[in-house]
Amino acid sequence: MNISYKWLKRYIDFDYAPKELAAALTSLGLECDTVEEVESVKGGLRGLVIGKVLTCEEHPDSDHLHITTVDVGGEEPLLIVCGAPNVAAGQTVVVATIGTTLYDGDKEFQIKKSKIRGVQSFGMICAEDEIGLGTNHDGIMVLEEEVKPGTPAATYFNVESDYMLEVELTPNRVDAASHYGTARDLRALLARKNPEGLLPEIFTPDTTSWHSDRADGETPVEIEDKEGVIRYSGITVRGVKVAESPEWLRNLLIAAGQRPINNIVDITNFVLLGLGQPLHCFDLAKVKGDKIVVRTCEPGKKFTTLDGVERTLDEKDMMICNAEEPMCIAGVFGGLDSGVTETTTDVFIESACFHPTRVRKTARRHALNTDASFRYERGTDPNITVKAAKVASMLIKELAGGEICGEISDYYPEEVKPFRVELSIDYCNRLIGKNIPLQLIKRILTALEIEILPQSTDEMLVLDVPTYRVDVTRPCDVVEEILRVYGYNNVEFGDEMHINLSRQGDTDFSYRLQQIVSDTLTAQGFNEIMNNSLTAEKYYRDSEQLAEKECVRLLNPLSGELSLMRRTLLIGGLESIGHNINRKASNLRLYEFGNIYKFDPEKESTVETPLAPFSEEPALALWLTGDMSEESWIGKPAESTVFDLKGIVMNLFKILGISERELTMTQAADEFFTAKLVIATKSGKNLGELGILRRELLKKFEIEQPVFFSQLSWKQVYKLSHRHKTEYEALAKTMPVRRDLALLLDAGIEFAAVEQCVRKSEKKLLRDVRLIDVYEGDKLPSGKKSYAISLTLQDNEKTLNDKQIDAVMRKVTATLEKELGAQLR
Repeated sequence: MNISYKWLKRYIDFDYAPKELAAALTSLGLECDTVEEVESVKGGLRGLVIGKVLTCEEHPDSDHLHITTVDVGGEEPLLIVCGAPNVAAGQTVVVATIGTTLYDGDKEFQIKKSKIRGVQSFGMICAEDEIGLGTNHDGIMVLEEEVKPGTPAATYFNVESDYMLEVELTPNRVDAASHYGTARDLRALLARKNPEGLLPEIFTPDTTSWHSDRADGETPVEIEDKEGVIRYSGITVRGVKVAESPEWLRNLLIAAGQRPINNIVDITNFVLLGLGQPLHCFDLAKVKGDKIVVRTCEPGKKFTTLDGVERTLDEKDMMICNAEEPMCIAGVFGGLDSGVTETTTDVFIESACFHPTRVRKTARRHALNTDASFRYERGTDPNITVKAAKVASMLIKELAGGEICGEISDYYPEEVKPFRVELSIDYCNRLIGKNIPLQLIKRILTALEIEILPQSTDEMLVLDVPTYRVDVTRPCDVVEEILRVYGYNNVEFGDEMHINLSRQGDTDFSYRLQQIVSDTLTAQGFNEIMNNSLTAEKYYRDSEQLAEKECVRLLNPLSGELSLMRRTLLIGGLESIGHNINRKASNLRLYEFGNIYKFDPEKESTVETPLAPFSEEPALALWLTGDMSEESWIGKPAESTVFDLKGIVMNLFKILGISERELTMTQAADEFFTAKLVIATKSGKNLGELGILRRELLKKFEIEQPVFFSQLSWKQVYKLSHRHKTEYEALAKTMPVRRDLALLLDAGIEFAAVEQCVRKSEKKLLRDVRLIDVYEGDKLPSGKKSYAISLTLQDNEKTLNDKQIDAVMRKVTATLEKELGAQLR
C-alpha cells in the first residue's frame, strides 16, 4: 500500500517530516521501510530556466541548424545551436543549461558544452516531450506569455513534489489499506502523545449536500446471488464528459503509485485509495437491458476480462451482469467491454461489499490479484458503501459534469452491527505486563473509533468495535490495539526472565544431527539455502519420474508458479544456482534441509484417515558446481567433479557413524541424471542418490556449466545414525603394517566384491582395505583387469611378526582365489 504524504495531510494535520512519519507508522504496526520523493515531472525540471531568444541565424554549414543567442537571466546571453524548425528570434522558450539532466523514460542524459558543426553550444532549447511536459516533438516549446528570463521552469510550470511511503500491511489490517485508514491510526498515536489528551480531528469528505438532480434515469439492480452479496449500492450519473483529470488529482494518484487514466476512472481510484472502498464504473451504453444483475453463470462459460485474457467461468464465480451477459467478475476484475472509454456519457457507480471467501476463491481460481480483490478478500466495511458512492458521484459532477439520476440503489438485507466486546481492565494490564492508566486506555480506544458504551465501569469496559475492524472481535484483540498504539517499547522488562528452551527426545537428536551436518558442510565452504516448498506445475508436467498426478496440489494457489508442493529439493536449488550464475557467482556449494511432499492416488482418504494419501518426508540436498578451488599463485583453479561430491557425502556418513561397509551403491541413470549412484543399506533401505545432472535439465534454468547433485532421505539417514553408539577405545600400542597385492580378475568384478571378500577372510587384524591402482590393457588376457590393493593390519596389544602377517595374507589370497577366481600377478 502506497501512501502519499500530501494526500494523508488532507485527512489529518501532523508535523512529522516524511521519514519521521514512516517511523511513526512503523511503530503502529504499519511497517514502512521506503520513503521516495515523487515529482509531478520527473527530475522536477531542475536546471531548466525560461529564456528569451534574442537572435536566430542559419548555421553556415547546415541546412537545418540555427545559431541562437538566448537570454537566461545571466550576465551574458548563451550561444545555443538549435535544430528545431520553429525556432525564431523573440520567442520565450525553455532552456536546459549545462549540467542539467533530462529524462527519456528510464534513460537519462546530461547537457554538456559541445561543438556542433564547428560552433560552440552552451545549452539546449527544449521541446515539451524532452522535459516530460507532453508528447509533441514537432519543434521547441514556445510560451505564449512574456516571462522574465532566468525564471526557474519548475516555478513557472508549478511542479509539485510529494513523498510516497510504501507501507507493508499485515493480512489482518485491511482497514489501513487507505489514506483515511492510515489517518485513523495516526490520530490514535497523536492522541496518546498529546499531554492535554486532545483528540486530533480527521477531515473526511462531506456528503451532506448530496442530492439527486432528477427523479428518472435510475438503473435498476437485481440481486440473485444473495449468498455472495452483503451490501450492494449504486448511483447513476448521466451526461458526463470523459476527459483528463485535473492536475491536483493526477498528482495525488502519481504520488500513491497509480497511473492517471481519465477523470471517471481516476475518481474511482481516488475513492479506493482515499477511503478504502473499491468502486467500479459501468458504461451504461454497454449495459444491455439497462439493468444490473448480480448472479452466477453456467460452468464453462467464456468471459474476456479487461486484460484481454479469455477465462472459463466456474458455477461459483459471482458475476455482475446485464440483462443478457456477464460484464465483470464481482470484486475481482472488470470485463473487456464494460469499462469507461472516451465516448462514455452515462455511468453506473458500483459500491459493494461482497463475501470475502467467495471473492478469494474466485481470484485464486483465475490467478488474479487486483487492488479490489485484495480488499474484498480481507473484508471491507459494508457501512461505507453509500458514502463512497456519494463521494464518487459528487466528484464526477464536479470534474465531468452530468446529472445524478434517481435515488441510491441500496441492497442491504441484514445490517452488519458493530462487534460487542467486554474488556476487563485487570485482564488488559496482565496481558500487557504493565498498568496503563484507565484514561489513557479510553483515549486510545476513542481515537481508534472503538465506542465505549455507557454501561462501562472502571473495572470493565463494554465496547462496540466498528465494522471495518474485522480482525478485532475478542478482548485480546482489543488489548493488542491498545498496546500497539501505547508502544511495545514503552513496556519495561524486569531484571529476570523465565523461559524454557529445552529440547527432548528424538526431535532433539535429529536436530543435533542436522547441526553437525550443517557445521561440517559450512566448514567445507557450503552455503545453506532455504527454498519455497511451493513450486511451479511446469516442472512436473512432462516428468515420468515425478508424475504430476503424484504431486500435492493447492486448491487455491496464489499463481501458476506456486501451485504444487515440491516433490524434490532439486528444482529449487537449480533456480537458486541459475539466479547466482546470472549474477556472476558461478562457483557454488549449496545445501538445504527441507521437506518433500507426495500424493498417492492409490490410497483413499477417509473420515478416520483424511491424510492417508499424503506424505511428507525430510530430505537433505547438496549441489556442487564450478571450481573447487580458486585461481591463485599456487596454481590454476580445479574444477569440481562428481567424485568431489561423493567424497563429501561419504564423509557425512562417516561423521554420522555410518560406515561405508554398511552401504551398497548401484550405478544408474534417469531423466534427471546422466549417471548416478543409488545409495542404500545392505537390507535394501534407500538412503538417496548422487550424480551428474543432465544438460537438458540444466538448460531450463539457463545453466551452462555441469552441476552435481545429491539428495538423501534424512529420515532413513537419521534412523541409521541413531542406531550407532559412540564408544571409547584406547589407542593402539603398536604400529600398523601395510601389505599390497596385485590381483588378476575378471573384468566384470567390482572392487566392492573384492573388499567384501577380504574383510570376510580376516576380521581380527584387518583395519583397512584400499584400491590403489586399476589396469586394463593389451598386456593382460582378454576379459581380464588388474587391481592393486593395499591391506592395513594391526594388533592393538602386540607387534605383529612375519609369521602372523604371512598367515593372514595366505588366508586372504586363498579366499580371493576361491570366491572370485583371482590370481596373484
